[in-house]
Amino acid sequence: MARIAVMGAGMGAMAAAARLAVAGHRVVVYERTATYGGAVRRFERDGFAFDTGPGLLALPAVYRDLFLKTGKEPLEACVELVQVDPSSRHVFADGTDVSLPNASRAGVVTALTEALGAGTGERWGDFLVRAREAWDRTRRPLLEEPLWPNWSVLAEREPYPAVPHKRLLRTRRASTLAEVGDWELRDPRLTALLESHALAYGLDPRVAPASAAVLPYMEHAFGTWYVRGGIRELARAVYERCVARKVEFVFGAEVTGIVKKDGRAAGVELRDGTVAEADMVVGTGPWRLSGMSRPELYVGDDVEPNPEALFSGKVVVCLALRGAREADAAHRTVVHTTDREPELDLFGLGTPPERPTVWVERPDDPRLRPDDAHESVVLTATVPSQAHHDWTAAGAADAFADRMVAAAERAVPGLGERVLWREVRTPVHTEEETGAQGGGIPAPSLAGAAGALLHPANGTRLPGLFAAGGWAHPGGGLPHAGMSGALVAGLIVEGPEFQGSR
Repeated sequence: MARIAVMGAGMGAMAAAARLAVAGHRVVVYERTATYGGAVRRFERDGFAFDTGPGLLALPAVYRDLFLKTGKEPLEACVELVQVDPSSRHVFADGTDVSLPNASRAGVVTALTEALGAGTGERWGDFLVRAREAWDRTRRPLLEEPLWPNWSVLAEREPYPAVPHKRLLRTRRASTLAEVGDWELRDPRLTALLESHALAYGLDPRVAPASAAVLPYMEHAFGTWYVRGGIRELARAVYERCVARKVEFVFGAEVTGIVKKDGRAAGVELRDGTVAEADMVVGTGPWRLSGMSRPELYVGDDVEPNPEALFSGKVVVCLALRGAREADAAHRTVVHTTDREPELDLFGLGTPPERPTVWVERPDDPRLRPDDAHESVVLTATVPSQAHHDWTAAGAADAFADRMVAAAERAVPGLGERVLWREVRTPVHTEEETGAQGGGIPAPSLAGAAGALLHPANGTRLPGLFAAGGWAHPGGGLPHAGMSGALVAGLIVEGPEFQGSR
């Protein structure tokens, strides 16, 4: 039995901790804040409750596997999973409105054709077939296996089978998500639908590789799920599974250094100077880990970590509303920007958009509201991180929240008049809660793009030190964070020969 110190109580770290404890190791989690969950947080006030992190869950199989492997109670015995339908509603720049059924390619094709016109649904359906091929090619190396030593193969090869496009006597294939939209979908509304999946992860569709087509494919193929009581309930269930497996949690304990002995990780040093000895250490945030350890953790031919502050962040607006939720309201509505190019300036210029794309979450969940005469709503938009825009400046957060509410009123008329109060959360809050510099949010690992969207391997150059969570392979998002925990546990239990989930 080894002593294992885990840095942080995020979803990836807790997934690793539970699996390691079941394997017989003594696991202690050191969390700098007062609670667990990382970015999966909840804000509560006056009988209202809001998810301030992810609002829906994709690929619940990742967490079903975690609960299966760590105890007798399955995931559904610990939380109530609900498949939302429609999976999403979309309000486009021209006012067109479409609701997409959950996990039904045929249903989506029909809905798009009826709402957007002849040929649109068929083109989207054909795109999903190609996206599935990209998914089949990358699912194992980019989700279920440790990062390949020859990861450059993933960086050089574009797995998305783009359709040949003739332009100026030349035949080209789309290499970015924006080109897929322009050349293959050929409708600005379909392009907006496609690009919103990249934007949701803070990715510029003009730069994101065509392989980002797997992001909408995952939603359409595996569905979107809600956890009754909010996604925070999933974090609670994972935490309680850890506790049941005898994982020890120490809250208010910030790790500031990696202790080394005989050329390997031998524990962690805390902010108060305390040293906690361990046989192995599971860290979070390879960029932060690199600042704690010398020699370098990722060198030479490794995928090296990028500064977290370079990534985009989120503004989240929690709205406490008077008035009941309409019975037919969609759980999630995406209100697309009416001005695409200025919105994308958030990536190059670091300018918050005047007319942002806004995700509107309206869960039909009595546990999130004081009574049925009120409603709990969450608005989310992708923005520059604190490193590129000063969200602490007087009025900056509220001014942007006003623009988000105005945009959301295109989907929920009269929204502003119903607001009792609101809570505005910016990348500053994200940094406080997760430790990510600038409040950046990681995207899932993607193939192509010369490796720019790959994340560092779960193993490091320092023996005994591993990295779990959204900033390590296989990247950000709830399913990917959960898989990072599984991969780290596999590497520790089975050793370097571990080949991934089976």
